[in-house]
Amino acid sequence: MKKGCLIGGIVGLLALVVIGVLWGVGIYNGIIPLDNAVKGQWGNVETAYQKRADLTEQLVQTVKGAKDFEQETLTQVIEARSKATQTTIDPTNLTPENIAQFQQAQDGLSSALSRLMVVVERYPELKANQNFLNLQTSLESMADEIRFEQRKFNDTAQGYNNYIQKVPNNMIANFGGFEDKGYFKAAEGADKAPTIDFSN
Repeated sequence: MKKGCLIGGIVGLLALVVIGVLWGVGIYNGIIPLDNAVKGQWGNVETAYQKRADLTEQLVQTVKGAKDFEQETLTQVIEARSKATQTTIDPTNLTPENIAQFQQAQDGLSSALSRLMVVVERYPELKANQNFLNLQTSLESMADEIRFEQRKFNDTAQGYNNYIQKVPNNMIANFGGFEDKGYFKAAEGADKAPTIDFSN
């Protein structure tokens, strides 16, 4: 009688362990596609920013051809582009801190480009240059594409974060080394146009 109870207890315990393992595996397997979706969308964000960097390089070359163009503004764009292209993130480490650092570098290039476009108003030959106008239009279009990819990334990251933060999913996520993903945020002062002093 006691032996039968002992065997029954062991079988019951093993059944609970198996159920627990299967439950944990099910949650873990639910995290994987969400994590991969975030990484995939991050690739789209990087592609959009790389397109902008390439357009910026073409714009810089076009502006360099303008007579007596303000070198300080041009240098700021070149330096900002360099910093933006050098700041990268491992897609397995999309933490809030890393996203913020990446966005800061990209926002630096956005600000430099905005200043450049304001300064261009002083150069009629550039405003009449068809290549420059085409690049300007392409950059404006790229800004829309970047915002679209950022929003899509934020939505994807939010779905992932919501899933791994829920109880008991959070225990499996912690055990598997899954961390919250960061979000893109509106740049501080993005709603204000840059001010350029033309008095000099």
